[in-house]
Amino acid sequence: MYDVLIIGAGVTGCAVARWLSRYDARICVVEKEEDVCCGTSKANSAIVHAGFDARHGTRMAELNVRGSEMMEALSKELDFAYDRIGSLVVCLNEEDRPRLNALYENGVQNGVKGLAVIEREELVALEPNVSDKAVAALWAPTGAIICPFEMTLAFAENAAENGAAFFFDTEVRALERMDAGWRVETSNGVLEAKAIVNAAGVYADVLHNLVCEKKIHITPRRGDYCLLDHAAAGYVRHTVFQLPGKRGKGVLVSPTVHGNVIIGPTAIDVMDREGTNTTAEGIAELMQKAGLSMKNPPLKQTITSFSGLRAHEDGHEFLIGESVPDFFDCAGIESPGLSSAPAIGECTADLIAKRYGFSEKSNFKATRKGITDPKTLSPEAWNELIRREPAYGQIICRCESVTEGEILEAIRRPLGARSLDGIKRRTRAGMGRCQAGFCSPRVMEILARERNVPLSSITKNGRGSELIVGTAKDAYAEANDEA
Repeated sequence: MYDVLIIGAGVTGCAVARWLSRYDARICVVEKEEDVCCGTSKANSAIVHAGFDARHGTRMAELNVRGSEMMEALSKELDFAYDRIGSLVVCLNEEDRPRLNALYENGVQNGVKGLAVIEREELVALEPNVSDKAVAALWAPTGAIICPFEMTLAFAENAAENGAAFFFDTEVRALERMDAGWRVETSNGVLEAKAIVNAAGVYADVLHNLVCEKKIHITPRRGDYCLLDHAAAGYVRHTVFQLPGKRGKGVLVSPTVHGNVIIGPTAIDVMDREGTNTTAEGIAELMQKAGLSMKNPPLKQTITSFSGLRAHEDGHEFLIGESVPDFFDCAGIESPGLSSAPAIGECTADLIAKRYGFSEKSNFKATRKGITDPKTLSPEAWNELIRREPAYGQIICRCESVTEGEILEAIRRPLGARSLDGIKRRTRAGMGRCQAGFCSPRVMEILARERNVPLSSITKNGRGSELIVGTAKDAYAEANDEA
């Protein structure tokens, strides 16, 4: 019997787990995929929104601003990348200036600090490649960029170090009310818990509707992205938005914390809750819209395209709280969900702790150290590291200069990587220009050796994505036998 069972190991579920792990309670996280950060949390804009867009008075606005304010200190405590570069919302004609001013007023009401409407001359000084049609912009100095993989993993690892249990490849199939708590039927057996936290992303309405009379509805909203090579670095200095419309904040152009440029997303409602395939039409729309706010985006530098699904709730609001006794929703967490995650984790954990009378641990470990990145060290320090650990001198991924030492660390850490994508999210091996064309065989060999499993069992992203189906030698022998 767990005290709290959290469904979903995305950024929201892991944030709740991290803040709940401050308390003396038995906590577990159940995830249907093979790792942390396999859904919306792995495919998004990687933006910390300042908080000017969400409608004043909503939970979305409140938690966005709070989450943004928490982020920098958290990045230092939990050792994940964060860069407060500021953001700009570009106004492309004088007729839209009232909408820009309304966005400014909404942000001021939400408590966003430092907001200002700037004119074209100042805008061009900040962003030389901004569109010639731009007449003004909303400047938000508290806007920032992060690595969503690193942040989600940081929450999860810190929660695990403080006693939270994680169950992967474990899909929730049924919920049954008991006298005291819940019986949770999963693909790997039955778990019991006093309380459930529903952080299931695009599936959150399915779980909510199993137990609640008041139904909710979530539409998966696909967002396509293009990621540009490091060669495009410097094209854009800040996160550049277009004026938001009915379906969101439009297509942005932004640097990433790792030196790439990201362009996206589209906003296309789909029926398939696993429908993360990109389409030619979606990418064409993305490329056309990217050129509205910025001149001549270097789209020939695109090294990959991808898409993610955001959980759009019909009322466009975060649904957070105890929906029925002992069942707590964290549903409808779409943009600015990544920015709001720390605040969602904090407020949900505080609500549950108060509800059940949990006491705080005296030995809670608030900090976490990320994977060693030799590229951040001085040459002398890197040489000393190699002397102690020679694997940090062996480059496995040439595009991103990832060493064998980093990959070994990714496998051996709490909640260590078990797949190629797990290694990629933790180390960036495979994220560069060749998109894993060079390093995949080497990474697979390291995974097989460290996990003491056959090479044929190594997957891209969990069960059903095995990369090796046999050997050429065996296939040749079988063909000869049949002949």
